[in-house]
Amino acid sequence: MLHVILLHPEIPPNTGNAMRLCANTGAELHLVEPLGFTLDDSRLRRAGLDYAEWSRIHVHADLQSCLLATDAERCFALTTRGTASVYATCFRPGDALLFGQETAGLPDAVLAGIPPERWLRLPMRPDSRSLNLSNAVAVTVFEAWRQLGFPGAR
Repeated sequence: MLHVILLHPEIPPNTGNAMRLCANTGAELHLVEPLGFTLDDSRLRRAGLDYAEWSRIHVHADLQSCLLATDAERCFALTTRGTASVYATCFRPGDALLFGQETAGLPDAVLAGIPPERWLRLPMRPDSRSLNLSNAVAVTVFEAWRQLGFPGAR
């Protein structure tokens, strides 16, 4: 199982989309406070549809407690500053995929705690800045899940 970590997510529909994705792929979703919304936000519910009941969602007060709770051996930071491609990375069950805020990405202090070889990026055209958070989560989770042989899929 994969762990998807959203650090301080701000936009409810992005988190709702991630909830739905995690429910459909078997990944666990971890939200690190502060959140830019409440979990009963109608926009979150609309994007997540009724998948919240099928998702394993955990809310953590800070990143450290989140990482301890996942017990992941490896944490990958998804960042435009990464040099390794998601597609050149060999994922393993239990890996954690860390995504930053929609407006700011991952802070320097967080990146400093992750080895640079685990800073991943998605390929984009040279003039592009970044992808939408829920799109980046979906692309990354599906690549990791594909590599793992789509466990639990039918």
